[in-house]
Amino acid sequence: MELELIAAIEQALRKRGGRVVRGPGDDAAVVRAGGGVAVTSIDTVVEGVHFDLSTHSPADVGHKALASALSDLAAMGASAGEAYVALGVPAGLGVERALELVEAMEALADRTGTTIAGGDVVSAPQLVVTVTVTGWGESEDALVYRDGVRPGDLIGVTGELGGSGAGLLRLQADPGASGPLVERHRRPEPRLDTGRALAAAGVSAMIDVSDGVATDARHLAERSGVEIEIELERLPLTDGVDPELAATAGEDYELLFSAPPERRAEVERAADVSWVGEARRGSGLRLIDAGGEALDLRGFEHA
Repeated sequence: MELELIAAIEQALRKRGGRVVRGPGDDAAVVRAGGGVAVTSIDTVVEGVHFDLSTHSPADVGHKALASALSDLAAMGASAGEAYVALGVPAGLGVERALELVEAMEALADRTGTTIAGGDVVSAPQLVVTVTVTGWGESEDALVYRDGVRPGDLIGVTGELGGSGAGLLRLQADPGASGPLVERHRRPEPRLDTGRALAAAGVSAMIDVSDGVATDARHLAERSGVEIEIELERLPLTDGVDPELAATAGEDYELLFSAPPERRAEVERAADVSWVGEARRGSGLRLIDAGGEALDLRGFEHA
């Protein structure tokens, strides 16, 4: 099955982008580096850990695997470039369903200006998808990192939160569920354009909301050596989602960032954002409710 699937994948993928000299079909991809800096991230999703084929189609899995990897580039303010995909395919999946996964990836790649430039296919006991993405920035100073939060910075977030978590809860209660929240969970969109716009507007640090604000804000605080305070009631909520779910649910793939107060107007012109807190001297994350009480909430924590 592997050789048949590889041949079918080569037919399904279209070459895009002037950087790619050789894509699938040779022993390795060849990409013109040009000027600037390369930005690389790797994500892996595993059946039974990150998704279940009773609630997600192979196309959902392919889309989400690439989207989550591209979201890492968005959080750096980088432009999308190339993706390399390794598939571990169980015997029962079949070539046709495996191609559904690849074609969904290709559709997202086409919309985001990404070239799927190569990869690998192996047999596996369950479906495993590893995506390596390489993005590009004009210079290292043009990118945004996690360690740039400074005391006095404002904390903001794009979009709405909690939709993916609410969609997952619906699927867990009813694997046949559908609707906007379920779609939000199955088919997230990486905020690549927004990430570049925020970087150009002068945000000081940024991270994508993959594990929930309650966890991802801690990452920013720890990397920057500051305390971040976020007011739960200021979080932008997806309709029907309560603030605690919005703070703890992951896989929204919105962008959480810090910005100096003097950059506030420029950031607001660059993107639709909500201001949810501020940074000060200290350490860690302080989540407070409407009454000013600190809450001990956690998002997804990796083992």
